[in-house]
Amino acid sequence: MKEYIEERAVEIGNYIIETKATVRQTAKKFGISKSTVHKDVTTRLASLNPVLASQARAVLEVNKSERHIRGGLATREKYLHQHMLENNLHKKI
Repeated sequence: MKEYIEERAVEIGNYIIETKATVRQTAKKFGISKSTVHKDVTTRLASLNPVLASQARAVLEVNKSERHIRGGLATREKYLHQHMLENNLHKKI
């Protein structure tokens, strides 16, 4: 494995643990795909630093178990925002 990939895998593991970041947030931060984040944590990091990989996977599991809640909150915000915009339009008319 190339050295920069190994370094990135360790950086990703540390970032996830320190910030409790989701896969999507991590991918955006590092400019890589979600698949690459998964590969780095589950395969590459596991062979480089099994303890760090285990800790990072634990954070990702918590995020995964909570994602339906975050999705529901995001949907709620979306419809509340739309409702407020509609009410403001009716008041102007």
